Amino acid sequence: MTWWEAIIMGLVQGLTEFLPISSSAHLRIVGELLPGGEDPGAAFTAITQIGTETAVVIYFRRDIVRIVKAWFGALPVGPWKGTVSRDDPDARMGWFVIAGSVPIVVLGLLFEESIDHTFRNLYLTAMTLAGFGLLLGLADRISRRVRTLDQLTWPHALIFGFAQAMALVPGVSRSGGTITAGLLMGYTREAAARYSFLLAIPAVLGSGFYKLFTDAVDADTAAVGPLATVIATVIAFAVGYVVIIWFLRLVSTHSYLPFVVYRLVLAAVVVALLGAGVIDAVPATES
Repeated sequence: MTWWEAIIMGLVQGLTEFLPISSSAHLRIVGELLPGGEDPGAAFTAITQIGTETAVVIYFRRDIVRIVKAWFGALPVGPWKGTVSRDDPDARMGWFVIAGSVPIVVLGLLFEESIDHTFRNLYLTAMTLAGFGLLLGLADRISRRVRTLDQLTWPHALIFGFAQAMALVPGVSRSGGTITAGLLMGYTREAAARYSFLLAIPAVLGSGFYKLFTDAVDADTAAVGPLATVIATVIAFAVGYVVIIWFLRLVSTHSYLPFVVYRLVLAAVVVALLGAGVIDAVPATES
């Protein structure tokens, strides 16, 4: 991957990570369309997400510090035990994020081989783009949108977690899955989006650093190269930070219909490109 291709991939990651349109699907598709016509790989996707997730940490830094302090203060052991009530909303949020992160960690490890290879078939990507796009549109249309994050419960936290785990398949979208689940459970658009950001922090950073340390010398990342990966990650961080600000403002006043339409159009384009032989459904190294 050349430096300018790395810039393109960083822009794609930053622009799509927080929108309900699947950043992993876009990286997979754009990688096929670049001159080399090569899938950048699941490891490259996970590592560049460190950049966008760092933007989340910085943007939500006050919320994160408050939640972490409350969580430690509510623990029954330790130097801060008993300084915060166990019913404190921030302490409960800390537990909800931990519980909601379990599904994607467990399923990610169990299906790691499929995530790196089988799930990256572009026919599957097109199907999930369209199918989960329609589901997002339905959820946005029928949702009562009355619940706020202070009404989050244990069952809902786990449902959010399993919805996030579905994004292990490119095309589903991590934010799209969690937002759809939130809307179906009656949460407001803004509440579902904010929780989606918070829930992603341990999962995405964990996945990114796991891939960074386990696959750094593997063929999956060697084809991309460390310099290109760094360039893409830094650009993804800068662009992603701007997208967070814009997206949270957008969802407070607008529906998700434009994203639904976009997903359907993109799915149709991918199928057309596959049918015309412009791109390959399976990475060349696996076909």
